[in-house]
Order: sequence, then structure tokens, then C-alpha cells
Amino acid sequence: MLGTRLGVGIVGMGSIGSMHARALRELDERVSLVAYSGRPRSEDALAGWDAARAAPDDVITHPGVDVVAICTPSGSHARLALAALEAGRHVVVEKPFATTVEDAAAVVRTARERSLSVSTISQRRFESEHLRLKEALDDGALGDVRLATTHVHWYRDADYYRAADWRTSMAQGGGSLMNQGVHNVDLLRWLCGPVESVTAHYGSVAQGIEAEDTTVATLRFASGALGLVSTTTATPPGFPATLSVYGSRGVVELAQAEVRRWSVPGVPAPVLAQVASGASDPLAIGHAGHLEQWRRIVAALETSSPVPVGADDAFETVRLLCAIYEAASTGKAVRPAELL
Repeated sequence: MLGTRLGVGIVGMGSIGSMHARALRELDERVSLVAYSGRPRSEDALAGWDAARAAPDDVITHPGVDVVAICTPSGSHARLALAALEAGRHVVVEKPFATTVEDAAAVVRTARERSLSVSTISQRRFESEHLRLKEALDDGALGDVRLATTHVHWYRDADYYRAADWRTSMAQGGGSLMNQGVHNVDLLRWLCGPVESVTAHYGSVAQGIEAEDTTVATLRFASGALGLVSTTTATPPGFPATLSVYGSRGVVELAQAEVRRWSVPGVPAPVLAQVASGASDPLAIGHAGHLEQWRRIVAALETSSPVPVGADDAFETVRLLCAIYEAASTGKAVRPAELL
């Protein structure tokens, strides 16, 4: 693809799809938005693009589309990713990669068989504080990790759930863990390594919906470290998500766009970009993280290199999320590696 613009089709031009379109506009010398489905949240999302509006299947098979960005409700992600791969397109899929381990495995298998790339949006990995923390952990600057925690205590009111039925459905990925907590769970696994076993509880404590609005889990990492996860949309007015790592030599405590504690020998604290929190407004996060991941995706596709947060990596996060749900529904400890 060197010397040509990468053709992108967006399936689901709603709030998140419009965010992708804004990010892609800043890469317009290297990409072109060719087609999209759905109705944009605002007309400026498509400003500067001569893109055709089409049905999802027609976006996927559009002859000018090289990569399909899937920005639809969570429960449709795997099905649409498979359709795009079978049509010979690379895929960028919003979180979560899939809502079941079986569907995630099918996407991984198809991508491998077709020699195509799948990147799952995990934009928080590319924020400066998380990149610096990952480097410090990999270099051993914190020593042995002993405890790692993340808490996503947000708020969504009844109107949020009434606006889209899938948000009330566990099977469609509407729960607080799969929908709101996914990024921080992904960060915890990426930073601290594989999880050996989990225990958990969940419930719908505020809205009375079928999907859980609150989940708590304990983790045992393969390294021997222990972990805690809590996610909720039932804590008004909503608070910035936090992530903390406690090692034998240092400790880091982060909130969104805030370093609350950085005690890492020999490693200075990062300079933070201004990233808003989605604590009470899911669209407050802006598109900077999406832009950074898209920049890396485009560079990888231009050079036939591995894309960031590829299918195998994203599969492990789905497996961890599903293990937490399995542990909560059965009351038993669950080993993620034994799912599928």
C-alpha cells in the first residue's frame, strides 16, 4: 500500500464511528474514508470526505475499501469482523473484540487463515502514563509486582439505557464490565501479564436491567501477584477510572489524566496529555487516543507489519472478561486459560 491512500469503510457511523472519522481526517494524506453505514452524530464528522453512505454489507464489500472499522453495538462486533475478513478486508474493531470466547476465537482463526490484520481499539494503552508504566514494569524498575488494582466507578442514568436496548443486555455486551470496564481490564492484563485464576460477583444494583451494572473480581496473576477489579455505572456522579500497581521497589497510582503517585526509582513521572474522563459522559474522551492507534495501524498496514493490539492479544482480554463473568455466575474460581 506504499504510495497509495488506504481506503477505509466505517460500519456504524454513530457516536464512536464519528470519533473514528475525526481521527482519520488527521491522517487524510495517508487514508481516505470511502464508505460508511448509519447516520453520523454530527455533519462535521464527514466534513472533507467524499464518502458513500451504504448498507453495512455494502461498506464491507465496497471495492475501494481496504480496511473496515466496526463501530456498531458490541454484540455485532465478531459477526461483522468475520464478514469483513471473509471479504478480504483488514479489520479495526471497537472494544470489545467480541462478547464470547468462541466468537473471539473464530475471528482469530479466520484472520490467520486469510493472512489479514485485525486491530482492536485499546486507545488507553497509548497514553503517555501507561506507556511509561509498561516500560518501567518491563525493565523491572518496580521490582516484583505484588498487587494490581483497577476501579471504574462511573455513572449512567436511565436515559442512557433507554437510548439503546443492547446496553441492557448481558449477551450483547451491555454490562459494566464488558462495556465500561473493558479498557481498564485490558490495561491491567497488558501491564501485569497473564491471569491464572479469577473469582467474582456481579449484580444489577441500580437500574434493574438484565445486564449487570456492578462487578467486583479478584485476580491471581501467573506471576503470583494478586489483583482487584471493580466496575459500575451505579455511582453518581461518576469518578475517573483508576489503576494502581504496587511492586517490591515502587508504586504507581493513576487516574485518567492524573498521576496520583509515581514512586519508581530512576524513572521520572510522565508528562500527561489532556485526556477527559468518560465517568459521566461516554463521549467526553475525545479522539486523541483513537488517532494514535490509527496512526500505528496505518503505518503497520503500509509496511506489512503487525498491527497494534492484534487479534491474539485482544482474544486474551475477551477470555479474561468472560472468565470474570463465568466466576460470578457460578460462584467458582475460573481459570481463563481453560475457557475454550
